[in-house]
Amino acid sequence: MDHSRVARTVLDAVGGPANISAAAHCATRLRLVLNDQEKVDQAALDNDLDIKGTFSAAGMFQIIVGPGDVDVVYDKLIASGVKEASKAEAAQEAAKQGNLFTRFIKMVADIFVPVLPALVAGGLMMALNNILTARGLFGAESLVDRWPAITDIAALVNMLSAAPFAFLPVLIGFSATKRFGGNPYLGATMGAAMVMPELVNGWGVAAAIADGTMPYWEIFGIAVAQAGYQGQVIPVLFVSFLLATIEKQLHKRLKGTTDFLLTPLITILVTGFLTFMLVGPLTRQLADAISFGLLWLYESTGFVGGLIFGLLYSPIVVTGLHQSFPALELTLLPPGGPGSFIFPVASMANIAQGGATLAVFLAARDAKLRGMSGAASASALMGITEPAIFGVNLRLRWPFFIAIGSAAIGSALISIFDVRAVALGAAGLIGFVSIDPVDIPMFIVSALVTLGLSFGVGTVYARSRGRASIAGTHVDETIEEEAVENAAAAAVVLPAGDVEDFTVTAPLAGEAIPLAEVKDPMFSGGMLGPGAAIVPSVGRVVAPFDGEVIVAFPTGHAYGLRSASGVEVLIHVGMDTVQLDGKHFTAKVGVGQQVRRGDLLAEVDLAAVAAAGYDTTTPVVVTNATAYERVDAAVSGPVATGDPLLTAVVPVTEAV
Repeated sequence: MDHSRVARTVLDAVGGPANISAAAHCATRLRLVLNDQEKVDQAALDNDLDIKGTFSAAGMFQIIVGPGDVDVVYDKLIASGVKEASKAEAAQEAAKQGNLFTRFIKMVADIFVPVLPALVAGGLMMALNNILTARGLFGAESLVDRWPAITDIAALVNMLSAAPFAFLPVLIGFSATKRFGGNPYLGATMGAAMVMPELVNGWGVAAAIADGTMPYWEIFGIAVAQAGYQGQVIPVLFVSFLLATIEKQLHKRLKGTTDFLLTPLITILVTGFLTFMLVGPLTRQLADAISFGLLWLYESTGFVGGLIFGLLYSPIVVTGLHQSFPALELTLLPPGGPGSFIFPVASMANIAQGGATLAVFLAARDAKLRGMSGAASASALMGITEPAIFGVNLRLRWPFFIAIGSAAIGSALISIFDVRAVALGAAGLIGFVSIDPVDIPMFIVSALVTLGLSFGVGTVYARSRGRASIAGTHVDETIEEEAVENAAAAAVVLPAGDVEDFTVTAPLAGEAIPLAEVKDPMFSGGMLGPGAAIVPSVGRVVAPFDGEVIVAFPTGHAYGLRSASGVEVLIHVGMDTVQLDGKHFTAKVGVGQQVRRGDLLAEVDLAAVAAAGYDTTTPVVVTNATAYERVDAAVSGPVATGDPLLTAVVPVTEAV
């Protein structure tokens, strides 16, 4: 490799030293904190044969160069005037990138990504239920009214669709507490407490307070409302952060058995009291203030109020505070009111988010991103936007901003034409069935304008300035800097063995699954190479062939090996298990050690790893797959150690 040339290519492609606020490197990657990532010439980096790939993660633009070369290229960059930084300093610098709002959005997106499958399923089922039960969509009667035999089917679909949203605090409590460094199971416990059946359902809290039926606890002389938090986001985020903070402080002060017994107890008790006495009431008052403030804004400022409400509606959905709107809407609906303006504005916001997500779907090339954006766009256009917002648009950022801008224009039209809803329903493309019949034509016009703007601008941006972000979005940094991307580079002397054996056998007993089903996009997207994965049933990791250990993580969770025939394999035990810092892993080998097929590499306490909240699925990938014609995986299903798992196929021209 011409290291000076690669360094010049990198500098030119990222916009020069002036666009790099800090630079660090790990065993294989340059980690650059860029002032403006839009300046990156992605094509120049993609066309350089010495650069093995790029992606954005953890606020840094990362360029895979390879072990043995990355440090030399890094030195060339520093000599060219780039600011030198350690990995920790670069991470701190990256954390400062963007304003408070964008950092908050990133945090929320990180928390919601693991929850997305449940929200996508729930959203699509909710859209299906809306189609089955909406009157006026297929005539005066709904499909359920027309065919009573499907009534119970629709009821079951409705129940299943509501589950992830009704119990959203449980899902968020788990994910957010893990994100904040606490025990995710304690987070889920606190989330469950916030939706207990003994509490007034979150969607009925406003009505219960208004009609005086809200029950209260008397705690320390204070009346505490027995209010639930179904569908809420912001309260659960605050509670999760509070819980994680309390737990971590207790772990520092309590040791041994005392820590094991008292930390969970004190954490739940203190967090529980603070949740219902302080956090909950404050966020509920905030929601009420937003509701009545928007009502005044819309009715007092004309189309400007509609524009502002449309602009803010999706950010309000992000917080979950929109759950207070139905109580206000009920007072606006006939016969007692003039009709609801909230429903048509919500429809414009949802349609806009769906249009932007649809643009991502058509422009994306990564299979995982396409699958997620396709399902999420359909759900959003039918009125359920959480999968689109949290799964796609907030992660990429620009689709979210395009969508809220388009929603603002569509909502301004709603205000100008004074479009009103006479009933509640699905706030999306089929929302016209809830609109006053005389307003339906202008509702449809506004919806088409909103969809056209969001999809059109999103498509143009996705194929120009947003192209690089779509290309790198499928990568999440869930593994750390040791040589996982290219374990091949270390020079070692191969042991004696069968130089014509290109098979890789199962290093663990368990269930073999396709690599595409692994939850870490870096593996499932094939960035580290093709292969398979094993859901292990026994915590013994063994060598998959005769060869040598060329990478052994200090944490004991991952190993790189090279076979006598030259096949290089990475075994990564569990997802994000580097965070355990070696706990529950016992390494049995080190770098440079020769092994035979079946030799013990490590022992893992699988139950303890799972109890700590980590997925134990173990990817096994061939990291030098470009040297072979293809890598074939064995059929999925139960495997024992030593069973065939992968085969590297040598090109015919090179076969012996």
